[in-house]
Amino acid sequence: MLPAALVLSGAAVPAAGLDDDAEPPHDAVGTSAAGAAGDQDPDLGDGRYVVVLRDPAAATYDGGIAGLRATAVPEGARLRASSPDVQAYDRYLTGRQEDVARDLGVEAFASYTTTTNGFAAELTGEQAAALLTDPRVADVVPNEILHVADEAAGAAGASGMATSTDYLGLSGDDGVWASVGGPDEAGAGTVVGVVDTGIAPENPSFAGEPLGTDPGDEPYLDGDTVTYERSDGGTFTGRCTTGAQFDADACSTKVIGARYYVDGFGADFIGDESVAEYLSPRDGAGHGSHTASTAAGNAGVEVTSPVPAVVSGVAPAARIAVYKACWSGPDPASTDDDGCATADLLAAIDDAVADGVDVLNYSIGGAPGSTFSLTDQAFLAASAAGVFVAAAGGNSGPDESTVDNLAPWITTVAATTYPSSEATVRTGSGDAFVGASVTVPEGGVTGPLVDAADVALAGADEPELCGPGTLDPRRTAGAVVLCRRGTVDRVAKSAEVARAGGIGMVLVNPEPSSLDLDAHSVPTVHVDSSALAALSEYAATGDATVTLEDGNTTGQETTPVPQVAGFSSRGPVTVDGGDLVKPDVAAPGVNVLAAGANPAGAPGAHVFMSGTSMASPHVAGLAALYLGERPTASVAEVKSALMTSAVDTVGPDGAPQPDPAAQGNGQVVPASYLRPGLLYLAGLDDWKAYVQGSGAGDLGVTPVDPSDLNLPSVGIGGLAGTQSVTRTVTAAQAGTWTAEVSGLAGVDVAVEPSSLVFGSAGEQQDVTLTIARRDAALGDQVTGYLTWSGDGVPAVRSALAVRPVALDVPPAVDGSGTTGSVEIAANVGRRRTSR
Repeated sequence: MLPAALVLSGAAVPAAGLDDDAEPPHDAVGTSAAGAAGDQDPDLGDGRYVVVLRDPAAATYDGGIAGLRATAVPEGARLRASSPDVQAYDRYLTGRQEDVARDLGVEAFASYTTTTNGFAAELTGEQAAALLTDPRVADVVPNEILHVADEAAGAAGASGMATSTDYLGLSGDDGVWASVGGPDEAGAGTVVGVVDTGIAPENPSFAGEPLGTDPGDEPYLDGDTVTYERSDGGTFTGRCTTGAQFDADACSTKVIGARYYVDGFGADFIGDESVAEYLSPRDGAGHGSHTASTAAGNAGVEVTSPVPAVVSGVAPAARIAVYKACWSGPDPASTDDDGCATADLLAAIDDAVADGVDVLNYSIGGAPGSTFSLTDQAFLAASAAGVFVAAAGGNSGPDESTVDNLAPWITTVAATTYPSSEATVRTGSGDAFVGASVTVPEGGVTGPLVDAADVALAGADEPELCGPGTLDPRRTAGAVVLCRRGTVDRVAKSAEVARAGGIGMVLVNPEPSSLDLDAHSVPTVHVDSSALAALSEYAATGDATVTLEDGNTTGQETTPVPQVAGFSSRGPVTVDGGDLVKPDVAAPGVNVLAAGANPAGAPGAHVFMSGTSMASPHVAGLAALYLGERPTASVAEVKSALMTSAVDTVGPDGAPQPDPAAQGNGQVVPASYLRPGLLYLAGLDDWKAYVQGSGAGDLGVTPVDPSDLNLPSVGIGGLAGTQSVTRTVTAAQAGTWTAEVSGLAGVDVAVEPSSLVFGSAGEQQDVTLTIARRDAALGDQVTGYLTWSGDGVPAVRSALAVRPVALDVPPAVDGSGTTGSVEIAANVGRRRTSR
């Protein structure tokens, strides 16, 4: 059955909800999602709900209602919310929503028409149950709380340290920016929308000129509306919403839209002096400023404190529109009550698409359980409207099947390393370990090495974590302390070492994860889990000594990059039959230096953050850069160009690690993606066929097997013997390409035709991959890559992921091993704090 909220056409569909045995959402406001009409959940509680109506939203309405023309746009076109047809349909939807709310006697606090058709309201359990029997209503879903990644980590890096944009080859005389006319043209004519925690508008990464009132190439004010003529011929029309410490002049020719959404989250506590939060688009957490400046911050911004550095956004000429939907909670000492409510996120997405953004960045986590959550569906409509969506892949690695933001119309991004500021831990026994640091002085620090657990105060809880008040000054004074990462903020650990008289800290990961740069209270080197056993054993000898040395002094080569970060969530995907390969691509996401929340009275702060939240805006910026050069490119074209030009990440030894479960198609390569060779294109009709082929409902289209969705990757979640998979490739230039398959141990692949000849751009050919198990183990995923290459043409690569199963085991539709209705899992986020 079709998930009730998934309404993509004008035809009425049966209502449905969560399976009876589905796990209830975490952090839900209210209860788990309601069941189908006639099968109501008796425990529906009072709370905030999103009510989804049956008619499709404007971005996906393809006609069928008398007097209302279709508003869905062709592939490669952008929805124009100001068009008469869209305005008329918007009035129709709004009227229907008002009728439903009035009949029930409730008042909506949010209404959606562009990417979702519905409203949010406070409901009693009885009202929620009653709505499920209303034939106008498709679903009633509790307002969930999602989370952003939040890895704020101190101050700017050392002088001369490469930034992520330098590393990606964007800057310099031979860089990508130079090839498109320089930083002043990189992403020009595009608007990047950022759904996050807001923005610090006075940060120099967001500097712009005051908005004028005369029409022209620059953004201008038309009454209260900020108007900007995009390079594709469309118009961005946004708002600059005022509020706490955010005046109308906070918007500029750079920040051309700023809105906030708080009703779903609740604003009762905001304004309390103990909470660093603002009832306005102003950023209190720093996360939104960081992602916005990474994607589209100004070029060549000089950071002077505490040491010199120069930072730039990926698409520095793009404009920024901010949609604040994520908030700090009422407890300033905890991050558990921070987050983003579904009702607010849907409103932000709805407005961003209606305003006319070209790209959306979504550095917000979701549960790795479904491709049909309300936000997934809103992003489907956004993509149908021509808006490219980049999203964080999640920070629950290295465990398998933890990747989130799974929908195929989203470009899901893994996090990788790039060259960082390093220091060395050299023990008295002769071992040396390289780690991350910006706090070890030039002359180094030498002293006894003690394990935090051995110098703890009596009765201290988990002293190995170096939490506040756990170390005994009598045994810590003058020593370098070995502390484990986890639970406590990283900078709080070094503060505890300093309080107890320690002279340095070695921070070690208990399991593989990122190595982070922090402004620590004592000289600190952050090392990975491979050093834990040796360091803890040596510290236990009783006379251990250690020297923290500035830089990599081991005599070994620089740490290999890019490596997939230990925290970056992995595949394989297990929902929808496991026929998707996620993540899609990888990008820098460890120790990314970008704008943060500004201290009171300061002109601008820049900080390091780590997480897939930091990787996603690199891809959003690259999408804006691509659209600056090809304004009418479709969402699928941009995604295909990014994916098929990607290259392998590496392991700790520097050898390639071609693992699609970790890297997807691989690390993005800006120097290559602007010149794609072959493209895998898809649009709304294809996505609807995928939904229907997934067993999720009858949308009145010809279904496709999910493995046959025309993606730049190939996944088969249940290969029972032999299966043929089709792709349609579109030439971006003339040339001849020949197929080569690598990997897929124990599986045979035949590609027909094995050679493709194109006389000009735009020509298309179908390709069939016949994939057969030879002797691969049953139940284990095997992976590889299909590469098209030839003389004088760009190589075009696609990830392959196949799970062989016994011949008598049918492929699962919902990942549970059984067919049936698709579970709409709670899109619960996972926060990464600086721990």
